[in-house]
Amino acid sequence: MRFIDPPFTPLMGLRRIQAKFSARHRSRTLYQWLPLRQMPLAFLKDAWISEDQRFFQHHGFDFQEIQRDIKESEKKGKPARGASTITMQCARSTFLWQGRSWARKGFEAYYTVLMEAFLSKKRIFELYANVIEMGDGVYGVQAAAEYYYRAPAASLTREQAALLAAMLPNPRGWDPLHPDAALVKRQQHILREEKSVRFPIELLR
Repeated sequence: MRFIDPPFTPLMGLRRIQAKFSARHRSRTLYQWLPLRQMPLAFLKDAWISEDQRFFQHHGFDFQEIQRDIKESEKKGKPARGASTITMQCARSTFLWQGRSWARKGFEAYYTVLMEAFLSKKRIFELYANVIEMGDGVYGVQAAAEYYYRAPAASLTREQAALLAAMLPNPRGWDPLHPDAALVKRQQHILREEKSVRFPIELLR
């Protein structure tokens, strides 16, 4: 993964198999690799805002977020959400499958450690933005831009980039072409955050 762009991922194959037994999902796979230098800065910043603003400070596990998540779950009496970082999501999307089993979480932690040890933050972010699930059979920002907006990723508007980043926690449940109130709320939060936080783009050069 340091030198070779993955032609496919296990999740893509699993989704294709699942689609054969479900009328709800499409069996096609939309995936097109885009070098990091060609990705729109707006999407990179919005994904960082939406998913993991301490990505450049931690080593795969955001213990501050984990502690806050535990306290919040105890207060509300609900299970902890997981505080998944960009590296953890990248490990899951690149090597594993979606799910909540302890076995999957164990493998996710294993690959997260390996990725942080052997890959640069730049490479992890590049992998993440290309293989992350962004719809039913849609993977990565380039495929998402072409599928939803019939345009290359470089042509995404600020609002479109924020909407795509906003859907990342629930890519097969939300549709950026028909956003519900929850998705619009997340998009507006990201757009507000854009003005108040600085994205360390120099760390990706």
